[in-house]
Amino acid sequence: MIVRWGLDALPEVCAESGLTEPLLVASPRWELPIAARARWSEVPSERIDDAAAQAQGGVIALGGGSAIDLGKAISAAAGVPLVSLPTTYAGAEWTTYYGVRDPERKMRGGGTGAHPAGIVYDAELTLDLPREPTVGTAMNALAHCAEALYVQGHNEDADEHALAGARLIAEWLPRVVEAPRGLAARTELLRGACHGGAALGGSGLALAHALAQTIGGRYGLPHGTLNGICLPPVLRWNAQWVPEAVQRFADVAGDVEQLAALGGTTRLHQLGVPREDLPELAEAAAGRPGNQANPRPATASEIEELLRSVW
Repeated sequence: MIVRWGLDALPEVCAESGLTEPLLVASPRWELPIAARARWSEVPSERIDDAAAQAQGGVIALGGGSAIDLGKAISAAAGVPLVSLPTTYAGAEWTTYYGVRDPERKMRGGGTGAHPAGIVYDAELTLDLPREPTVGTAMNALAHCAEALYVQGHNEDADEHALAGARLIAEWLPRVVEAPRGLAARTELLRGACHGGAALGGSGLALAHALAQTIGGRYGLPHGTLNGICLPPVLRWNAQWVPEAVQRFADVAGDVEQLAALGGTTRLHQLGVPREDLPELAEAAAGRPGNQANPRPATASEIEELLRSVW
């Protein structure tokens, strides 16, 4: 993966990644100082084939996880390289798999086979990110760090990124919440998310993400905020099976619930998740790959208990 910092590096990264007259995937609010063959502004979108028909020169995805997942879906469909410019801390830029959502953010499928070739980070793109998505996507990055330490695919290299990322996120997220337009703090938080993404790319997802993906895909809810809600109970549950890994994470991340509370939403009922849906959600989450890659996969009844603890 080619990783550079600063928007001025974008032309060089595109050239190194093999992009020529690329399709720009970005919501209407974003402008980009590079020539693009065409632009796709419906983000998210399930019209992947229509977008892929315009992407023969490659794809640039500018935005949060929805834009980058869409860029990955287009990259996979067209068989072309992707360069991502993240505007949140979600970390989607590091993986080849993606979810497909409609414009109402309901899950409509997903897949793998994207061709991520480059990433350009610039903290100035995050300066106007509101508090809730700032905290939510940072908690998503923190979940990447936690799960990398104990997922079945964990390894030494990913562990190193996970610990570095967790340390940075825990230190700088409160400072960003306190002074949202502080460029230095935003830069360090973005560095933490970068490490989290690298940890994710080198290992995989586990149970907390299985819960967040299931609930978010069902109701069109923010993935990062759901990770902030789901990670704490999952950490407590996984401490039964991998106490050393969970403790390593706690030693650098501190109080995860306190960090999640910075976003203001800490319970599922605050997001409108119906209590009566919890058994069905638990059953669906139990079958997700993230749960199967957990140190010990949880049963549907165990997951239901976890969900009830944060409802």
